[in-house]
Amino acid sequence: MSPAERRQLARDLADLDQESRARDRKALSGRLQGRRRLALLVLMGICVILACWIVVLALTLPRHFDAHRWRAVWVQFDILLLAAFLATAWALWRERQIVIMFLTIVGTMLCCDAWFDVGTALKTSSEPLSLASAIFAELPLAFLAFAAAAGILRATVSAALRAPGAPPPDGGSGLRHTPLFGGGLDEVIPERSAR
Repeated sequence: MSPAERRQLARDLADLDQESRARDRKALSGRLQGRRRLALLVLMGICVILACWIVVLALTLPRHFDAHRWRAVWVQFDILLLAAFLATAWALWRERQIVIMFLTIVGTMLCCDAWFDVGTALKTSSEPLSLASAIFAELPLAFLAFAAAAGILRATVSAALRAPGAPPPDGGSGLRHTPLFGGGLDEVIPERSAR
């Protein structure tokens, strides 16, 4: 074979390989679409059940209840919050992408802590202190954690979009316009789990 014929053969084989990959991706994408629809149906079902459960609780729970193991639950939550802060510090120190998830967990836990503290202290002598800690400590720290997570995610996506072969955003520059990387969900979810 001449060098020109070998180059043409290599191009033809590459085209065949791309067509084969495109067919495989399309088949996998169809299976994932079905899984996505199932996940949406399950989530909607959970929302309906949860809404009904909230009504049942609102109508049946007593107005006053002495909680057993109150101290243990409170201390355990704060231990988990400490663990989340430590994991976040580690991930930030090591410059790991998982810091985004840890920051989101910390922010969520701080919001829950503020809600729990204020909600359980209403109309008690602890109410002013609970409100102050929520307003001046827990909620501002939660906001900072969420803002940091969003900032790191934006910086990561921006860097990924500048990479060669990156998919273009779908009509905007925000995260909601940015497609998933790596070929989307059909590349992220292993093929064997999509069957």
